[in-house]
Amino acid sequence: MCCVKGLDGKVALVTGGSRGIGRAVCLKLAFLGAYVFINYASSESLARAVSDEIAASGGKASLLPFDVADGAAASGAIKGLINEAGGLHILVNNAGITRDALVARMKPDDWDRVISVNLKGVFNCIQPAITAMMKQRWGRIVNIGSVVGTMGNAGQVNYAAAKAGLEGLTKSVAREVASRGVTANVVAPGFIETDMTAGLSEKIKEQLLARIPLGRMGKAEDVAAAVAFLGSEDASYITGHVLHVNGGLICN
Repeated sequence: MCCVKGLDGKVALVTGGSRGIGRAVCLKLAFLGAYVFINYASSESLARAVSDEIAASGGKASLLPFDVADGAAASGAIKGLINEAGGLHILVNNAGITRDALVARMKPDDWDRVISVNLKGVFNCIQPAITAMMKQRWGRIVNIGSVVGTMGNAGQVNYAAAKAGLEGLTKSVAREVASRGVTANVVAPGFIETDMTAGLSEKIKEQLLARIPLGRMGKAEDVAAAVAFLGSEDASYITGHVLHVNGGLICN
């Protein structure tokens, strides 16, 4: 992604920015010059470590704690950010959780919580951000989806449903705001080396690698590079798109 232009003067919010893909996205956007607000729900120490790393590299970042599933909290925090920073240009909806179980055994609370965070949480963040983006006639919404939202996965009906719904949400938002210079896209990672995949057994990892043409799991930095591109001016003619970052796991 060496062609990505600088993001100097841009304000970015990354939800779930304290670890994994979110952390990599925060570091990438800050490296390109954006002022990054790092959202977290509970891991203040990890979020502060990301902020300190950005500051040590000469970048600028602030912490913004709230639970994306709490609509009032999300709205208040994002409106406060906009007032403080003078605008919001890039919104990366990355916060997500898993509560895996086979459909016959899944607890209703686990279904509700995953949908609330992974799907409704995105709506909760987009709604207070979109007005500011339309007024400034420039905005980039990048939602982090998943290959599971496209191909499904046994034991993850809640997660797959949320990520599939995210694609429809994104495409609809893209149609609503395109005339105001705002784009909305999805980056859909495949199997990435994060906390979520670290607990997989070696046997399962071997089975996964056998299905990936590139022969390796992805890195958080691979996803961050795609997010940075879609968040830049270079991607001004791309909207309503799902960009798969999966090593060829699915080719479409």
